[in-house]
Amino acid sequence: MLRIITQRIEAEAELRRIRDRTSTDQIVHKEATVREVLQAVKRQGDRAVLHYTQEFDLTYLTSEQLRVSGSELDAAYQQVSKELLEAIQFARGQIEAFHRQRVPKSWVQFKDDEVVLGKRYTPVDRAGIYIPGGRAAYPSTVLMNAIPAKVAGVPRIAMVTPPASPSQLTGLEATKSELKSSQMAAGISPAAINPAVLVAAQEAGVHEIYRVGGAQAIAALAYGTETIPKVDVITGPGNIYVTLAKKLVYGTVGIDSLAGPSEVLVIADKTANPVYVAADLLAQAEHDPMAAAILVTTDELLAQKVQAEVEWQLRDHPRRLLTEKALAHYGLIVVVESLGVAAELSNEFAPEHLELEVDDPWAMLELIRHAGAIFMGSSTPEAVGDYLAGPNHTLPTSGAARYASALGVETFMKHSSIISYSPTALQKVANAIDVLANAEGLPSHAESVRLRMPKREPGNEGL
Repeated sequence: MLRIITQRIEAEAELRRIRDRTSTDQIVHKEATVREVLQAVKRQGDRAVLHYTQEFDLTYLTSEQLRVSGSELDAAYQQVSKELLEAIQFARGQIEAFHRQRVPKSWVQFKDDEVVLGKRYTPVDRAGIYIPGGRAAYPSTVLMNAIPAKVAGVPRIAMVTPPASPSQLTGLEATKSELKSSQMAAGISPAAINPAVLVAAQEAGVHEIYRVGGAQAIAALAYGTETIPKVDVITGPGNIYVTLAKKLVYGTVGIDSLAGPSEVLVIADKTANPVYVAADLLAQAEHDPMAAAILVTTDELLAQKVQAEVEWQLRDHPRRLLTEKALAHYGLIVVVESLGVAAELSNEFAPEHLELEVDDPWAMLELIRHAGAIFMGSSTPEAVGDYLAGPNHTLPTSGAARYASALGVETFMKHSSIISYSPTALQKVANAIDVLANAEGLPSHAESVRLRMPKREPGNEGL
């Protein structure tokens, strides 16, 4: 299932294919659908949101059901175990402590002639966070998106997340025409949200939660509806429709990044444990059929052992079919002659997650230039970062780590430049401004400075 490649040229081609796996002609068609959704929500508000939730998610909602009620939030605590609640609270503390160290500080610099320069950092007024649903519930993603916003000081945070569909709740394959009756016959709410997600939101300080997903949720946050507020920044991962929607509303609002399918690249030498490496590759592949799991190793025997161990660990895997699909299409083992070559391939791929399971990971780190998060040594599996180490798990994918970084408090803040010149300081630079402004053909720029210059007394023109 996991192919082993030993030729560098072939490996480079395969890594490019995996990295660019979302760049297909199908995206053009999907983008047209997303544009239609965005425009409809912009014009029709709640009505379009409800329509597309029924159309795409087979979930019937009313306007009153869009926002999760206080009683539902309270009830969520009764539906999670004590162990899960304690784990969420522990993770919250770890993540908050890390992000508090990353809050940028405003500063000013006092120069000669009473010149003052500086930067002032302030949070956005409103943030929207998107929490995916579908194949699994993600309380960890709630914490990773909401906590940096709270630490940044954002006064209003709105969370959107898809409700469970009728088939998820009941096993009924309801058609659109049968939708309402099948939901009623099931005898349970058609708009349920996983209680762990609701608990995580409240633990992170978010109490404004809306049960809507997909492109319509992004549109609602970007433009605002009768029920859902317009925000300034949208963060959080989602499927291709969510990602395209974020791309298209960028400019109307800020976004964190355009998240693609998740990926891990493991660099390992002969000291690596094949059981650990196989488990880490499977931990990535189980996310999604398009998830990528890649091993680059200097040891051919390790490659063979990992290949066999993956098969062994998959025997009774509860997500076996999905995981096998990911490995078949986007799983890969590359055998290289040196760790230097491994680093070169990794830097070209620029993975979302990079594990260094080598004898001296800190020495290896010096060779790494591009990665969303780097996990050092055999005792640091990606899962540590996914859940509670502290650094954010919302990371650049599909090669974007070449220029982008993890989500953080900075995502929810912006800075304003501070500039203060005294009359004396302005006079000293007036001539340079005059020259530059006239060179650019902007005489009023020059005049705005000239008019502020001291007036010469009549008869003293020559002084």
